[in-house]
Amino acid sequence: MLLDTTGSMAAALAAVKNGIVRLIDEFRQNDAVAIYSFSGSLQLLQEFTSDKAAAKRAVLRTRAGGGTALFDSLSQLARELARRSGKKAIVVFTDGQDNLSMLNAGAAIARAKKVGVPIHAVAEGEALNNPSLVKELEELAQRTGGRCYRIRRSGEITAVFQDISRELKHTYLLAYKAPPAENRQWRTIQVSVSGLKDCKLRAREGYLPE
Repeated sequence: MLLDTTGSMAAALAAVKNGIVRLIDEFRQNDAVAIYSFSGSLQLLQEFTSDKAAAKRAVLRTRAGGGTALFDSLSQLARELARRSGKKAIVVFTDGQDNLSMLNAGAAIARAKKVGVPIHAVAEGEALNNPSLVKELEELAQRTGGRCYRIRRSGEITAVFQDISRELKHTYLLAYKAPPAENRQWRTIQVSVSGLKDCKLRAREGYLPE
């Protein structure tokens, strides 16, 4: 979980924290969650844990203040998650334009694609008044196999996090042995399912050989 705790989040933060707490309650017994926040930089609030109470305490302790370094924080978190095995995803909530990152959206997308962690982005408040930011978040989610959500009213937060919970429960980790790599160029992956109609499939777009 990556939570925007910048100053502009003050009005929406209470509802967002409640939504995340309910999302944590939906996790299964052996699921692990880590809580991060960002304003000017990425902050670890709770290391990966299966203790739901500890994760919820970390969420509820957050306070709003500072600028926004969204893309730097996403890139750093994706690199940290690359070291973890198994099925994983990033859920990020933001309400403002990035005004502090060294990386631009394109660089953040490229790094996230390389790591291969699905990113579910939730845009709210002032973020919705910035078409370029919404487009960047949509591209970030699409390129990594995640989804982008738009929250226009605080009452929609619960429904969005419920949908994210369903997404996480129905995400599968598929593995195969790739042929030997002659170079380290980007390799495209295409995933398809036969025998199902009206099936919407989201997956990472490819990988860089090691």
